[in-house]
Amino acid sequence: MTEAALIERIAARGDGVTGDGRHVAGAVPGDRVRDDGIIIPGPNRADPPCRHFGKCGGCQLQHVAEPALADFVRDRVAGGLAGQEVACDTILPALLSPPHSRRRAALSALRTGKQVAIGFNAAQSNQIVDMRICPLLLPELFALIEPVRALLAMIAQPRRPVKVKMQVLDQGVELILEGVKAEGLDAAMALQDFAGANSLARFAIDQGDGLEILWQPEPPTMRFGDVLVEVPPFAFLQPTATGQAALVDAVRRAIGDAGAVADLFAGVGTFALSVQAGRKVYAAEGARDAIAALTAAANRQRALVAGEHRDLFRRPLVPAEINRFGAVILDPPRAGAEEQVKQLAASSTPVIAYVSCNPASFARDAKLLIEGGYRLDWVQPVGQFRWSTHVELASRFSR
Repeated sequence: MTEAALIERIAARGDGVTGDGRHVAGAVPGDRVRDDGIIIPGPNRADPPCRHFGKCGGCQLQHVAEPALADFVRDRVAGGLAGQEVACDTILPALLSPPHSRRRAALSALRTGKQVAIGFNAAQSNQIVDMRICPLLLPELFALIEPVRALLAMIAQPRRPVKVKMQVLDQGVELILEGVKAEGLDAAMALQDFAGANSLARFAIDQGDGLEILWQPEPPTMRFGDVLVEVPPFAFLQPTATGQAALVDAVRRAIGDAGAVADLFAGVGTFALSVQAGRKVYAAEGARDAIAALTAAANRQRALVAGEHRDLFRRPLVPAEINRFGAVILDPPRAGAEEQVKQLAASSTPVIAYVSCNPASFARDAKLLIEGGYRLDWVQPVGQFRWSTHVELASRFSR
């Protein structure tokens, strides 16, 4: 019998990979796999903490021990850069968010008869894995699952999917239900009672005609630095507080004491408002409600932050605009920011702090910046989506 092949790494989709490129589902580095596919466990395996693991699409890597999980996050970044032949002076150890720290989730629900299934979808499927345990979510989010299940038994239409969006804000949990029907006075009163009984920060539903805010005792906020932002419904936020802190810290280190900073794809101000003390910040964002919230918050605080509603894909900042800043913060969507990066590569701004949620598009953009004369000084990998193949990072480019 030939010697069992050693699993050397985890591929981007979570399979173990041998030295000769064989992909083995469920294998981790240090395992060995026989020719018949039997896995001989190695030292880097862990007991999955969730009984839904293997079915639920929320996690792919619960069977991977902590050190190997951190190596995977770091290696995803290194592999993306290597694929584009991009050199980097330093790839730092990965920072992982702990269990029970996810403060934001979009779940699916389906009512069949009197039963309601609610949870993440199964991997590569529309089937809902009915959530009875979740080591990802913050306890205050998971505590809402059963109350929401009972509510949907009354207002969800049979066999019509419902989207359940939840996130934790300063005042508590925001809950949005899309695809429900709640008509008449009795339904309206029941929804109000539900929101009050569960101490929601905001409760909104979409019955097909747009979002209706049913409950909002006070404007829900998130704090960035010393600035409170009144956030729009289900505004994009970093999925964990620890992950946000890691990214903000990395951005601060990257931009140093630059006196004027541009924050591109600024959202509701995660970075712009966190670094604004003592400097001028220009913030550009394509989502109108997000940039309105950021600008209003900065004005209330009398912060030196100028916001602009601007589609950076269609109208990126050009070098003449970019060159006014001592540093640029860039945090684009998963597809990256190729057109904006081309303009940055032609600029003379001394520092770019690039935050990314996709190592592949980041590596492509990094290559453009380096071809334009920048050097990639360091990358900080961040694993906010614990036990997932989804990897984020922050980095510093300099001239």
